[in-house]
Amino acid sequence: MEILVATTNKHKLGEIRRILKGARVRGLAIRVREDGKTFEANAVKKARAGAKKTGKITIADDSGLMVDCLGGRPGVRSARFANPPTSENLCNKLLKVMSNEQCVARRARFACAIAIVYPSGKVKVVKGICRGKIIHEMRGKGGFGYDPVFVPLGYKKTFAEMKPAMKNRISHRAKALRILKYVV
Repeated sequence: MEILVATTNKHKLGEIRRILKGARVRGLAIRVREDGKTFEANAVKKARAGAKKTGKITIADDSGLMVDCLGGRPGVRSARFANPPTSENLCNKLLKVMSNEQCVARRARFACAIAIVYPSGKVKVVKGICRGKIIHEMRGKGGFGYDPVFVPLGYKKTFAEMKPAMKNRISHRAKALRILKYVV
């Protein structure tokens, strides 16, 4: 079975391919305005656009970082939190905002919603969460987005310092994709 992934994010597509190793994963460059108020709404919107365009089962992911002391921000706007949205810009802005807000507790979580849309219009959504904390400086060269400042609960390394195979076992996206295997 071929899995169509509606995304323009090459890093996300690569990560999905590595997590679903052995599956035929094909990217589908779908651009939609991500104006939903939730990760679920944005994921459904992208997957619907892909299913409508191809007439095939399509999945789409929307995910982001939620920081407790910032009331869940950057949240659904994670990719648009800094401009341009490079990993360095995103992390530096987050660290500055957390410093300005005098965040003492640095608890955070990555959240992922993956929507699967069938040609019939039927929709299913699965979710994955990875809890952790935001450190005070960027560490590591791997990953993308906020990976250099996020340390998962129970670990000492940031996602950016971990080998991709380790990150892809414990990440929010990996957890959602594991659930997805059972609902397809």
